Amino acid sequence: MSTGSHDYDQLTQKVAEIRDLERIAALSYWDMQTYMPQGGHHARAEQQDTLQVLIHEKMADPQLGALIDALREKITDPDTIEAATLHWLARDHKEATQMPPELVREKSQAASNGMATWLKAREENDFQIFLPALKQILKVSRATARAIKPDSDPLATLLDQREPGFSLGEINQLFSQLRDFLVPLLNNILHDGQPVDSGILREYYDPKVQWEAGFDAAKQIGFDLDKRGRKDISVHPFTTAFSPDDVRITTRLRNNYFPTAFFATLHEAGHGTYEQGIPASLARSVLGNAPSGGFHESQSRLWENLVGRSRPFWNYFFPRLQQYFPNQLRDVSLETFYRAVNDVKPSLIRVEADEVTYNLHIIIRFELERDLFKEDLTPADLPDAWNQKYEKYLGITPPDPTQGVLQDIHWSSEIGASFVSYTLGNMISAQLFEQARKVTPKMIEGFGQGDFSPLLEWMQENVHAVGRRYEPKDLLKRITGDTLRPEPFMHYLTDKMKDVYQLSI
Repeated sequence: MSTGSHDYDQLTQKVAEIRDLERIAALSYWDMQTYMPQGGHHARAEQQDTLQVLIHEKMADPQLGALIDALREKITDPDTIEAATLHWLARDHKEATQMPPELVREKSQAASNGMATWLKAREENDFQIFLPALKQILKVSRATARAIKPDSDPLATLLDQREPGFSLGEINQLFSQLRDFLVPLLNNILHDGQPVDSGILREYYDPKVQWEAGFDAAKQIGFDLDKRGRKDISVHPFTTAFSPDDVRITTRLRNNYFPTAFFATLHEAGHGTYEQGIPASLARSVLGNAPSGGFHESQSRLWENLVGRSRPFWNYFFPRLQQYFPNQLRDVSLETFYRAVNDVKPSLIRVEADEVTYNLHIIIRFELERDLFKEDLTPADLPDAWNQKYEKYLGITPPDPTQGVLQDIHWSSEIGASFVSYTLGNMISAQLFEQARKVTPKMIEGFGQGDFSPLLEWMQENVHAVGRRYEPKDLLKRITGDTLRPEPFMHYLTDKMKDVYQLSI
């Protein structure tokens, strides 16, 4: 079918208008997280409500549904851009028609209020300030799931929104396999590994210089900060895009812990390369994003960890970093620094966690969400349950809510499989990286000379340029020839920790 068809042109124009409104809403959110004065929350919440209702009305428009139905009857080749567009659009339209406008507004209001109260609760280190908002967010999340699929498990419905095609049973199995692998590996490192001295990371690092070093690293891996991107400060790092030519990342700075800003910047720059790699032809279409949260996270986790914490990366970047911080790093060896940035230690903050313990942070959050939706746990009991999980899996207890249950931004706007994508992203990243190495044998060697372009170009061709054309499982199979498996990630982590900690496993 030709895209010159009148009906298809009508359809693409309607979708482009929806995408434009979504980008405007994203711009409003970015401003709210970066530069908006604190007093602007109420007015901004009303503006966001208006935008969300407009977006919903356009997506639920019966004329859009009629166009989708008419065009699906005419398409015979399922492996076309048009077929993919109609596949995802039919799904999005159906969900929109099942969501009452008043619920859309209620959801937007809950998210706006949740954001404001979460920030205040963090500032005052008081979970009780956030509790009423959290109860409302949970209520609205349940209502959303029931509206979309009345007869399904609400958590399963919300999971399918974030990770299309994955069931709760699959996630439970994958997480169980990972947990059974990670806990013994962590114990092996803590009890049998050669100690790592990471004290050098806790020296004083001038935040302004950290900013420049992170800026440098993001540009080195291929995130365009000259013409198509920018970097700012926020309470919780995030990435947003208004087009492939306007992609914005944020980070946060700590003057006494170097990894916070540096690796958050690499993480968000990974997201940023994905957004900058979306073809202009798809940008205003329903295909102009990733097929799932897990695929998007595969790019951020890949550049943060598989590249950014690799020995070849630091072979290249450590001399540059020494120039940024000569007093702190002049007498530090490359090997000492490499082992320090790969130190494994149970810690409180997810976004600063090492590669071994990181997924335990995700498993904790998933299990808590599962208990909330099963009503085995109430929102009021969440802080205690959080602390108990941290003691159980990591052997540590958060001393206060800000370092515990209030640390993540996600539950300030929605709840329900909110963190699953991070662990799926870790697994997908390992499979993609493994495949890239097969077809680009000298890729890793190039990192040592500061050449990251072969990996970025491979990702752009195989992942970014495809956008949302395929379901996530189908896309992974097309790229790697395999289904999602935890083994590549587990093998990668085992080999790395044997090297860093001189383990005999």
